[in-house]
This record gives sequence, C-alpha cells and structure tokens, in this order.
Amino acid sequence: MNSSRIPGFYNKTVEERRELLANIHTFSQEEIENLYAKDPLPVDTADKMIENVIGTFPLPLGLGLNFLINEKEYVVPMAIEEPSVVASASYIAKIVREAGGFTAEATERVMIGQIQVVGCPDFQLAKQALLSDKQKLIDIANAAHPSMLERGGGAEDIEVRILNEDSTSSYGKMLVLHVYVNTCDAMGANVINTMVEALAPTVEEITNGKVYLRILSNYADRCLAKAKCVIPPELLESGGYSGEEVRDGVVHAYEFAASDPYRAVTHNKGIMNGIDPIVIATGNDWRAVEAGAHAYAARFGHYGSMTTWSVDKEGNLVGELELPMSVGTVGGSIRVHPISKVAHSILGVESAQELAQVIVTVGLAQNLGALKALVTDGIQKGHMALHSRSVAIAAGATGEMIDIIAEKLVEEKEIRVGKAKELVAQYSK
Repeated sequence: MNSSRIPGFYNKTVEERRELLANIHTFSQEEIENLYAKDPLPVDTADKMIENVIGTFPLPLGLGLNFLINEKEYVVPMAIEEPSVVASASYIAKIVREAGGFTAEATERVMIGQIQVVGCPDFQLAKQALLSDKQKLIDIANAAHPSMLERGGGAEDIEVRILNEDSTSSYGKMLVLHVYVNTCDAMGANVINTMVEALAPTVEEITNGKVYLRILSNYADRCLAKAKCVIPPELLESGGYSGEEVRDGVVHAYEFAASDPYRAVTHNKGIMNGIDPIVIATGNDWRAVEAGAHAYAARFGHYGSMTTWSVDKEGNLVGELELPMSVGTVGGSIRVHPISKVAHSILGVESAQELAQVIVTVGLAQNLGALKALVTDGIQKGHMALHSRSVAIAAGATGEMIDIIAEKLVEEKEIRVGKAKELVAQYSK
C-alpha cells in the first residue's frame, strides 16, 4: 500500500476517486467489475444469503484515509449512511499521523462456546467431574471440527461455573461449561456451535444433568484488540482554541462519559460510528461486535466510556480503546458478498488480528473527532454542513444544484427539507 494520505480526495468526483484509488491499489478485473457494477450484490446472490429475499439495500461505501497504524498505511473501506463519520475519522487520522501514527495490538483469536446444564443431582460434583475430564472434552470438540485443528486452532481449554448456586428456584440454578476455541482467522460462530452441540451428550452423561443451550458467546473477552494514540497539544489547535484547551476539553468530556451512563451511551455510539462501517464493509457480524463492545463497557458493574483519554507528563493527549473484536477474514458472508471481497482487497490485512487492530483504531479516531467537535464549535457545524447535501437531494435537487442548494441552506442556517424545496423551486425557474 502506498500512502493513505490523499489530499483533496473529498473534492473529487466519484470517478476521479476511483482513478486515484486504482493508482495506489492493484485491482483484479473481477474486483473492478464488482466495484463499478450498478448492481454490486445480485439478487440471485442475496437470495442465497438470507431468506425471503425481495431485493437488496445498498449503503454508501466510502474510504477512511490517512491511517498510519503500527507504521503501516491503511485505506479503510467504510459502509455507512451517516454524514461526517468518514470525514471526521480521516481528519483525526491526519492529525495522529503527524504525531507518529496509531499503535495497536490484539490477543490470540480465542472465542467462547457455552453449554448450559440444569438439574444436576450435585452441582459441585458435576463441576469437578467435568474438569477431571477436560482433555476428553477438548478432544471431542476438536473431533467435531478437525479442519480448525489442522489450521493451528481448535478447542484449547474449558472452564466450569455454577450460576445462582443459592437459588431456591429450580429454573435459576445451573452449571455452565465454557469451551475456549482458537478460531484462527474465522469469526468462528459455526465452528463453535458445532463443537458445543457435539459435546452436549457427553456433558449430560458426566453431570447427570440436562443440557439446554449450547451456543457461542458474543462476549469475546479473550479476543481483544487495543489501539492507542499520543498527540502533542499543538496538533489539536483549532478555530481559535489552543491545543491545551482542546486537550483538556476532550479529557473532561471523557470523564463525563466515564461517570454517567446517559452520556456514555451517546459517547460509545460515536465510537461504534467508526467501528460498524468497517465491520459491515468487510462482511462481518456488526451486531455481535456491538453487543460485545457494550458488554465490555459495563464489565466493572457500571456502564461507562469504551475509550480512555488522559494527559501524560509531557502534556500530550493520550487516547486508548480496548474492545472484544470477534471478526474474521474468512468464512461466513466475507467471501460471498462481492463488495466485501473488494473491501478486504483495499484494506490489505493479512489476518483477523490485524483487521481487529484497524477496526478499534478507527473507533478511537472517530471518538476523538466527535469529542474535539463537541468541545470546540459543537457537533452541528460540520455535521449539518454535510447533512445539507442529503436534505437537498431529498428536496429534489440533482446534479450541480445539490451543492448550490446545500451551500445556501448552510449559509441561511435553515437545513430542512421545506426550505430546500423552496430553493429548488427558485433555481429551477
């Protein structure tokens, strides 16, 4: 990958952007055809992906630019309908690259399968019996999906918990077996579900209990990714605000989110604005990632900020984001959706771990973009300027008129469809 720094990309036409992208990335003929196709996801393909298909629902696909992560350049595909997200992430990435770029890391790809057991005559005895047969259970799990073991992954460990041990209800008390599975570069849902279903009869036999649920957990707290940035305050100067003012405002905003769930929900939604578009573009399960991220934000018994922002002893702004990241680069719809294939090609990651690192990095950048706007001019100035184009289109503007109407809406500070329709009528005379 050449530099992800492409000045003036926003001001180009779609065709000019495609030409620029082609200059820094070598596409196959199939990828070019898919990217330029009027119908990038054929209905016949969609019909094989889910049930009761009647059509497809396209999303805008943009590029997050300027990202330098672990000294590697990334152009980041982002599928999202909300204005300002791609621009904000790219803007922050530009600032951070001037400070040396982001750093990121990820743990091994260990996902969790759960087996629920009820009605054990002696729960403690059942727990000990399962732990005593640990290797036998691991072997059964791996025999159910030998190809994962052949790729260097597979079931590695088990853990047993007793929930609601003091419950007087026969429905509350249960034993839960966790199977820890290294899923390599796959998200691993189907692998894990196959394994825990294969284990169920043996678990019943060992515990003398009844197995009900056997399914993966989307709370992948052993499959973490972390991103970090360190920014000198002078790089944060903006619109009459000193770098120190912006830095301190960001930290105050973080402390608000860390202390108050009402603020934390919106704060974290902004982080997911950066994360979900990449997860979607790469054909991964954004609902699983969302659920795991929000659970992780409440892991200490209080729902708070996913990110942390602080000031180091040199006066730099330091941001960090760590989240469970159950994504893959193989399997599922990743290699079925034509545009997902293109997105992976553009991104150029070599493993699921690397993909996870990129995703949390963009989430961190997007969070800083939102906080920086909030503590300076407010979120609406930039957001509404971009939103005005959508309003103009909704009012019937086409071609060059879209930008003319959008600029007029911003100038008159009336970004609403009714006003846009009036302007369209005037310019159409």
